[in-house]
Amino acid sequence: RGAASPSSLAPRFRVPARTASRRSRLAQRAREMPPAVSGTTIFDDIFEVIDKDPDGKKFDKVSRFRCRSQFEAELSIDVNVDIYKLDVGTKFTLALAPTLSLDGTPEDAETYDQTGKESLADAYEYVMYGKVFKKEDENVGGIAKTCVTASYGGVLMQLRAGPKK
Repeated sequence: RGAASPSSLAPRFRVPARTASRRSRLAQRAREMPPAVSGTTIFDDIFEVIDKDPDGKKFDKVSRFRCRSQFEAELSIDVNVDIYKLDVGTKFTLALAPTLSLDGTPEDAETYDQTGKESLADAYEYVMYGKVFKKEDENVGGIAKTCVTASYGGVLMQLRAGPKK
């Protein structure tokens, strides 16, 4: 197998106010590592929830959130609100990475790792694993943005962002 492709991205969520000490140590360690070692995070930004279930609630345990980042990225994401609560006005960090391994090693897609070994997931409160199934480059009014759509076992995420300056 080669390196993990960008089509298997796992977003990680972190709400800074509820970070435990072990989680803080792991997050600090991950930030101090070079990108190839820190799990190769390819996108991260702080988002604020601006709307919840804009088209009405379709499922009991899942809500769709519209969010905007400090760098003007737009995010629409389905979250299992039974296990992770988000409210309008909540700020959270979203990170996308092709692997959870702290040394950048790709995961084996057919095996669930039960070793208990530290991973990038330890630095976050809510982690999803899925596949990017659509990527489109857009140019609206001279502003270049990329729109990425991913599925996480039936829940969806759509991220529209331009390059960070």
